[in-house]
Amino acid sequence: MSETKLETELRTEFGKGYARRARAAGKIPAVVYGHGAEPLHVNLPGRATTLAVRVSNALLNLVIDGEEHLTIVKDIQRDPIKQIIEHIDLLTVKKGEKVAVDVPVHVTGEAVAGVVANQEATTVSLEAEATHVPSAVEFNIDGREAGAHVHASDLVLPKGTALLSDPETLIVNLSEAPAAAAADTEEASEEAAPAAE
Repeated sequence: MSETKLETELRTEFGKGYARRARAAGKIPAVVYGHGAEPLHVNLPGRATTLAVRVSNALLNLVIDGEEHLTIVKDIQRDPIKQIIEHIDLLTVKKGEKVAVDVPVHVTGEAVAGVVANQEATTVSLEAEATHVPSAVEFNIDGREAGAHVHASDLVLPKGTALLSDPETLIVNLSEAPAAAAADTEEASEEAAPAAE
């Protein structure tokens, strides 16, 4: 995963009023945690940050007073209605360091005709190198039949990652499509009905 370099300023003022003013000026308030250091309160450039965090677990290289701080996005708070970013929590990381991350699961392919794939879990927790966090884990359901289950342990993980989620976590449940199930029931009841004399 590539990192995005952002010119960042330290902030010394806090509170909702200040955060509102910062957002009005096109900045996003954020806090940087990690490695036992005191948290850093910063303002991120709004547009560049919004573009960078469209991918999950984005890697941001913050330039603060000429010093670089490699960070990974841990949490984003958004306005529930406007969906604009209100605040970001970042974790300081080092190249080669392992981090725990939630990664999206993308289901690809087509199950057999008349079968519906219900995705029960949209993410899995993985341990990965901070600078090599996968953007997603893919699972292909081509040819899978009704009654099949895909668990976290069935996923093929990217190289250098390890599963942290419970291996029994249900990811995809394949079942008969309602129309197909109704047709089968109808057919069965017709077969069971006594023939008219």
